[in-house]
Amino acid sequence: MLNVNEEPERHVSSKELFEKASKVIPGGVTANIKYFAPHPIFMEKGSGSHLFDVEGTEYIDYSLCYGALITGHGHPRITKATTEHLNTIGTAILGTPHELEISLAEKIVSHYDSIDLVRYTNSGLEATLLAIRLAVAHTNKTRIAKFEGHYHGGFNKVLVSVNPSEEEAGNDDAPSSVPESMGISGEVSDETIVLPFNDLEATEALLRKHKDELAAVILEPIQGGFIPATDDFMHGLRKITTELGIVLIFDEVKTGYRVGLGGAQKEYGVKPDLTALGKVLGGGFPIGAVGGSEEIMMLSAANNDSDVFAVGGDSSKGKNVVFHSGTYNGHPIVLAAGYETLCMLQEDGAMEALFEKTNELRTKLEQLYQQYGIPMQTIGMGSIFNIVFSDEKIANYRDMWNANTDLREEIDTELLNLGVYLKPLNRYSFSTVHTSEDIQKTVEAHEKALKIVLAKRKAV
Repeated sequence: MLNVNEEPERHVSSKELFEKASKVIPGGVTANIKYFAPHPIFMEKGSGSHLFDVEGTEYIDYSLCYGALITGHGHPRITKATTEHLNTIGTAILGTPHELEISLAEKIVSHYDSIDLVRYTNSGLEATLLAIRLAVAHTNKTRIAKFEGHYHGGFNKVLVSVNPSEEEAGNDDAPSSVPESMGISGEVSDETIVLPFNDLEATEALLRKHKDELAAVILEPIQGGFIPATDDFMHGLRKITTELGIVLIFDEVKTGYRVGLGGAQKEYGVKPDLTALGKVLGGGFPIGAVGGSEEIMMLSAANNDSDVFAVGGDSSKGKNVVFHSGTYNGHPIVLAAGYETLCMLQEDGAMEALFEKTNELRTKLEQLYQQYGIPMQTIGMGSIFNIVFSDEKIANYRDMWNANTDLREEIDTELLNLGVYLKPLNRYSFSTVHTSEDIQKTVEAHEKALKIVLAKRKAV
């Protein structure tokens, strides 16, 4: 195994590894999001705010595992917490309840006013899946509503209208439910009603129309981690769902602990019924969690009649409980990393310093593109943002159709060649260990990339 401080001998390239991977892994990657043309970059190690690929190239990392690594790569406190806990308990996993489950849950409850009780999962996808199951059980209704452009994991019921084409998307005030994958039947996709984000009037009309069918509305309070809901929209949505008896689920997998200790919901002053968390919560390890009101969360409370694996027992009794299980739920090493991460984030001034550095980069990038007369804006909250080449207001998925994504993708591709890592067209995530030097080098790289792109376009 490679030590992060060692310089390995270079024998392979990302292209060669991708070709090799494609022989044993469909498409050469184990998650579709990791692919980009002509091939993804294979990384070898990470340290702080930097990544190093298999050819020895160093990058300033703004992906941070799609936002999960808020304290950067290999933070010594996270490494110490996990290795010490592994040594203390003497095994990777206990397979039983353990005290750290309580400790981390207590922290989450203290940070989120809407959360009385917590259940752990192994991913954000599993968290949203459990939240929806709880909502269906609570309401005895089966359909759900989601917003166009919002992503809640790769399962059938929510993998619709995340990135629909203009031809398929439908009307502005009543978007179509468009499957985003093969293998999702029209019958399944029709079960999900798609709503227009940041359009309260149209959303209310659809919710009232389907109120007797809808168990829940699920949304990212900040779409894609960078398009915020308006205050009026968020408070209006809370009022309508309460009136109609529809469970309101906040998917804060991206925004939890990235826009504040209490997530986006604290910034808006809105309490959802259920919240899905992930990413940052695991300190770099796989995790998810669902939290919410005691009334709803207690539907999953385990008892002697709730175990579907109790062969020979009275299985009919288990139908009165929301089944939720998982071999690795509450994994002790994961929770040790997550607990230490939250301890770091709640230290005096930690979040404020993180946001200040994020805003510094945003401001400098906007000033740079302004100097070149190119319409550009950064959009986001807290420690996450995106770059949008447009001077028009961006309030939802459809507004992004007006952005110059071709220019963005060309610049992102050049940035990879200049040592700034971000999958093209993705959002920027900041960490507590990014430095002023990182910021300056990033701005300089943007200027170089822009000059290269403009020169290429002029030459055509």
